[in-house]
Amino acid sequence: MKKLLALSLLCLAVFSSAQAQTMPAPTIAAKSWLLLDTTSNQIIASENPEMRIEPASLTKIMTAYLVFEALRDKKVTMEQLVNVSVKAWKVDSDSSKMFIEPKTPVTVNDLLYGLIVQSGNDAAVALAETVAGSEEAFAVLMNREVERMGLKATHFANPHGLPDPQNYSTAQDLARIAQHLIVEFPEYYKTFYSTKSFTYNKITQPNRNRLLWLDPTVDGMKTGHTAAAGFCLVSSAKRPNGTGERRLISVVLGATSDQVRAQESLKLLNWGFLNFDTVKLYEKNQAIDTPEIWKGTQAKIKIGFTDDLYVTLPKGSAARIKPQLERKDPLVAPIAANAKIGTMKMMIDGKPVAEFPVMALETVNQASIFGRAWDSIRLWLK
Repeated sequence: MKKLLALSLLCLAVFSSAQAQTMPAPTIAAKSWLLLDTTSNQIIASENPEMRIEPASLTKIMTAYLVFEALRDKKVTMEQLVNVSVKAWKVDSDSSKMFIEPKTPVTVNDLLYGLIVQSGNDAAVALAETVAGSEEAFAVLMNREVERMGLKATHFANPHGLPDPQNYSTAQDLARIAQHLIVEFPEYYKTFYSTKSFTYNKITQPNRNRLLWLDPTVDGMKTGHTAAAGFCLVSSAKRPNGTGERRLISVVLGATSDQVRAQESLKLLNWGFLNFDTVKLYEKNQAIDTPEIWKGTQAKIKIGFTDDLYVTLPKGSAARIKPQLERKDPLVAPIAANAKIGTMKMMIDGKPVAEFPVMALETVNQASIFGRAWDSIRLWLK
């Protein structure tokens, strides 16, 4: 799943400025924001998406991701008891905590609720120490994942997001981290991120994500706040889309209050669902063309897409879309399966609105020396 998602993120549609102009983006009261459709992998709209920000507790999305990885790989278990270190217990007393104590072991399961629902910085430290042995070692793992995901503008220095010059990210990168977690760990996401409150040590704390109460289609995700970062929220909702469903992820960074980050996030989600449709264009491994191939063991090669292909468009425009295939001719063997063959541009009214890489759906090996020689002559004469 990890490899497939990484590949699909490399095959993102390019949403053109011409198309974006047909659907003006809403005014969002935040320093930086972004709206991502996870079904098509398209960024529908954004403002300052690459602006470096302090991620605050949004850092904990990556922390949870790594813990979920450790659970999947059976390096830890939900029932595992964790001895709370003094370092975890003493983490910034003025910051959010789940109130774990050194004398009382706590399960990984409870620590995850403390991390995600209560935004406990003490839970973040305890989980980091459990998975990697120390905060410092855990930060190395975090940045290794950042590199694997292909994120160029993010670096983590700790598992909780308390201010540090080496803890930074962008709206674009945070959206992708959130997408990885939701796609790769859907059951964990469903279990933890929609929980409205959690009680530990006889202290009940509500989830700081107000949207869980305001919109039943919102099922996550994470709030963040520091003086420098302002009020931040990564949120996600899933709503019907034709015969299926589509999921949007919104990132709102640097709002002026808890209330504003919630109302602006909901405004962004509603705008995306109301004004855009996500349309399935091609099936996974569907041959969209069978062009001629030279010097190969067969005369033609099947080309298409290695995943179901979706595109997100303003409502009412899907019927006008026209595909335009641009190929790297002549195609000469050997060609390996999944090699890029060309580009499919989606045109509306003569203007490109999105483009996708077209891949070889099969391997074609080289022909014999005689076959290659004959095709060389044919190519020369062509």
